[in-house]
Amino acid sequence: MNLTAKIVLPAAVYALVLAGAFAWGGAPALVSQASHGAALLAGLVPMLAVIAVTVEFTVRRPLAALARLGEAAAQPAAAPVAAADAAFRRIERAIHGLQQTAAAQRAELCAADERCERAERALALSEERLAIAVRGAHDGLWERDLDNARLILSPRWKSLLGYADDEFPNAIEAWREHVHPDDRDGAEAALAAHLEGATPRYERQLRLLHKDGRYRWMLSRGSAVRHANGRAYRIIGLDTDITAIKRVEYVLQQVVEGTAGTYGEDFFRCLVRHFAAALEVSCAFITECTDQPPTRVRTLAFWSASSFLDSLEYELAGTPCEAVIHEARTCFHPCGLARKFPVEGPFESYIGIPIIGREGKVLGHLAFLDSKEMGAEMLLDAVFRIFATRAAAELERRAMLERLAPRLA
Repeated sequence: MNLTAKIVLPAAVYALVLAGAFAWGGAPALVSQASHGAALLAGLVPMLAVIAVTVEFTVRRPLAALARLGEAAAQPAAAPVAAADAAFRRIERAIHGLQQTAAAQRAELCAADERCERAERALALSEERLAIAVRGAHDGLWERDLDNARLILSPRWKSLLGYADDEFPNAIEAWREHVHPDDRDGAEAALAAHLEGATPRYERQLRLLHKDGRYRWMLSRGSAVRHANGRAYRIIGLDTDITAIKRVEYVLQQVVEGTAGTYGEDFFRCLVRHFAAALEVSCAFITECTDQPPTRVRTLAFWSASSFLDSLEYELAGTPCEAVIHEARTCFHPCGLARKFPVEGPFESYIGIPIIGREGKVLGHLAFLDSKEMGAEMLLDAVFRIFATRAAAELERRAMLERLAPRLA
């Protein structure tokens, strides 16, 4: 019999007897009053039920709970301890796994930071190289935001037209107003063709109005930045000042076309006339030396104020032509010519190019005079050398014919 039965059953019997004794005055009273049994039995049953319920809740159940606690306390403690150890080991393994994961994530984060730093350094270096390249190439950077119809012009771009950064607005209309009217439609059409994907890049030669009122030739190039679907949303480009190149092309074309098929005196006259027109100078003339070593020269053709002047001979001393002949080099006086050489009168600027024969001897020179200041763009050395060489060939050919004339007579 378990501990509950040993405690609860005797207590219940004792409680019943005790309750009957108090109710009837003890066991003898119960016997002596047998005649009243039926009536007493009817009253005893409810009372016993009440006593049984009271004993159940106040005695038996608390004692049963106490007995269970005692039995649980009597069981060995190994099972709960083992279960706790297993739980602790699981927690320990989970913590260790989390630590390993955190360490791996920290290592990956450090590696990502290093990669980011390297990328930032590479980007900064790339931007620095780009800036140096752009500055060195004298190119102007521009960008169009197509989605917002915005134009961004770099300070260098604005300086190509003679403007400070705050003097030229970053606006498409301002750019359009500075494009030469004859070039505007072509530039817009070339840009649209590239944005639509018809051309691999945008490239166009156009004239832009400088702050000084003159047009500058620009080579404008750019490439579009596109979405994955191919739609362009930005275009970035560079403009390069090619005015000097275009000037060389123009002068060369004018003089070549003007002197093609001419020889002798006709060549000299066509040479100075077309040079004067192409360079837009007041005077142009070509000479030959009259003595050796040279002290005097004679003009072979002299173009001034839209007409030819008569041939003349003059002393080299006191003129800018002296250094050209004696030193066999190009001489350039962009301004202040009359102050340096009073003999030159009203002229402000001068360029002189020596004409050198096959033996290295100076045969004469080609010269240009102007009443206004000349810019550095006037120094078209390559073009000058071409026609100075052609003039030398003509002078040597003429000298040879003069030497052969007596023999042919």
